[in-house]
Amino acid sequence: MAGNSDSVSISVPYRNLRRDVELEMVTNHQVEPGSSSFSSSSSPSNHPQSAGGESVSRNCSLVTLVLSCTVAAGVQFGWALQLSLLTPYIQTLGISHAFSSFIWLCGPITGLVVQPFVGIWSDKCTSKYGRRRPFILVGSLMISIAVIIIGFSADIGYLLGDTKEHCSTFKGTRTRAAVVFIIGFWLLDLANNTVQGPARALLADLSGPDQRNTANAVFCLWMAIGNILGFSAGASGQWQEWFPFLTSRACCAACGNLKAAFLLAVVFLTICTLVTIYFAKEIPLESNRPTRVLDSAPLLNDLQPNGLEHSGPNHGNGNGIEYERVERDMNGQLTTSENENQHETFIDRPASVLVNLLTSLRHLPPAMHSVLIVMALTWLSWFPFFLFDTDWMGREVYHGDPTGDSLHVELYGQGVREGAFGLLLNSVVLGISSFLIEPMCQRMGARAVWALSNFTVFACMAGTAVITLMSLKDNSKGIQHIIDGNETTRTAAVVVFALLGFPLAITYSVPFSVTAEVTAESGGGQGLAIGVLNLAIVIPQMIISLGAGPWDALFGGGNLPAFVLASVAAFAAGVIALHRLPTLSSSFRSTGFHIG
Repeated sequence: MAGNSDSVSISVPYRNLRRDVELEMVTNHQVEPGSSSFSSSSSPSNHPQSAGGESVSRNCSLVTLVLSCTVAAGVQFGWALQLSLLTPYIQTLGISHAFSSFIWLCGPITGLVVQPFVGIWSDKCTSKYGRRRPFILVGSLMISIAVIIIGFSADIGYLLGDTKEHCSTFKGTRTRAAVVFIIGFWLLDLANNTVQGPARALLADLSGPDQRNTANAVFCLWMAIGNILGFSAGASGQWQEWFPFLTSRACCAACGNLKAAFLLAVVFLTICTLVTIYFAKEIPLESNRPTRVLDSAPLLNDLQPNGLEHSGPNHGNGNGIEYERVERDMNGQLTTSENENQHETFIDRPASVLVNLLTSLRHLPPAMHSVLIVMALTWLSWFPFFLFDTDWMGREVYHGDPTGDSLHVELYGQGVREGAFGLLLNSVVLGISSFLIEPMCQRMGARAVWALSNFTVFACMAGTAVITLMSLKDNSKGIQHIIDGNETTRTAAVVVFALLGFPLAITYSVPFSVTAEVTAESGGGQGLAIGVLNLAIVIPQMIISLGAGPWDALFGGGNLPAFVLASVAAFAAGVIALHRLPTLSSSFRSTGFHIG
């Protein structure tokens, strides 16, 4: 490439199992002598130009990688509080259990829309502070504002005209407080998705090719730390006692506890964000440099009618980008063919992202359709648990009621705190299990491991039905028996929470590795295929958000109907995984785990 001043070498984000394939994107832009070539897979700082003009990888130190990932812990701290405390809290404002799931609709919507857009914008950002750090800083500020709005929603509603009756005696709906809460909740989901994509991209920018696994492990470690700290904060339930000035006439114990925990999350996130911004050194992207070829090009514009053929022509045109194939033979020699008509049209605007995702469905390898079905059923089984885990513990296991008398409110609070403790154990098990996934896949195969995870979810969710029936039997013995509690039942509930960490670790890694291998066999399109895989995650979440509450209401309220439906979906996912997923190679490389 050294002698060609009007071409840019880029890395395509998919691997080919037969031979190394590179694409050379040709533009009218003339690269100045001595300037560095731009690679989309890593930042300029990590690929400086050598004397011969080739791109040379440069690893950053392990300390820099570790400190550059701390924002992941800060974001995850708030996410853990969101999972454990917000569904119970919205009910204290008078929103019924049947409608509490609706507030979670923003998560999948922003995950579908915001993350791809922010990813594109950060790729093209030419700020003097770098491509990723401005988005991380803005997103962190949005998170801080959102959690403050959530924490003070009852007080804001009080000032806007909600009831003046003391919160300990008023059991009606506080409409203004609920509206403020929902605004803060949706802003929080928007902000979380604004930070997560650039944070992961920053890590990829900073790490060299031989640091990918280490960098991913470090990132996941910080997420696990944030998760554990966040669930620990949610399980405490004593924050309002340590900071009594946070309670008010409109904000009682549960509200004060939530408010203090979220203020702590703001402090923790601020520290983590500042550390990341300080230690993650980015070199600004020059505005006149081209960005990257879209990963949709191989799928949406096949070089051959049957896909990307290795022996086919060396010219291609995808998404308005004319590119050449550069094949590396056994001796490492590069052979190129030039395209006469050169354009610098880059169809990477946000509006094209969703179009590409939907259009690519008919271009995906046949095996990907089975992957999408299994993934959709997998998330139909998981999302009811994410929505109602601590609420189930408070209602069905501890027989509390967030809108009942003082005794039932206290029982409900105990259950929520115990549920948060179960989620803490869940995170610990998840972290340990992530180290077992790779050897399990190499021994059993990724298909069997994915099926095993779904059957485990089926057993655990069915176990919640058994625990609920046992707890209802205890409830029939009178109020004193409820207060004393059945330790066996309550311990079993916590054990179920902890055991679910094992299949959750598999859900967060194996499907993405399966997608990588399936699409690699077809010659490309991993990035777009994973984008399509995201559809199989967010669409089930939307279905559960809209339907879980009314579905539970059909059977008299409670969370058991949604959990039973989840167990059925998990069983179906396991059966389909065993019979429909392709047999994959044993050379599995875990993509690590992530939470939230």
